[in-house]
Amino acid sequence: MSELKELITYVSKALVDMPDKVEVGEIVGEQTTVIELKVDKSDLGKVIGKQGKTARALRTILNAASTKLKKRSVLEIIE
Repeated sequence: MSELKELITYVSKALVDMPDKVEVGEIVGEQTTVIELKVDKSDLGKVIGKQGKTARALRTILNAASTKLKKRSVLEIIE
């Protein structure tokens, strides 16, 4: 498991009520890595947050980690 995938898994599980339903996928492209986050329907609001603030924070953390690893990555939250 890559560091980025591990990071998103860890943070997401801490945010939700049903951590066993958290699924994180990783699609590695030539330029960019796409991290796909899937949570239980009841936890979707917790991951997105009011006006998308939590989702934005997750993306900020991911971007910081990606920059340190000299990679590009995008977070997709799948409903």
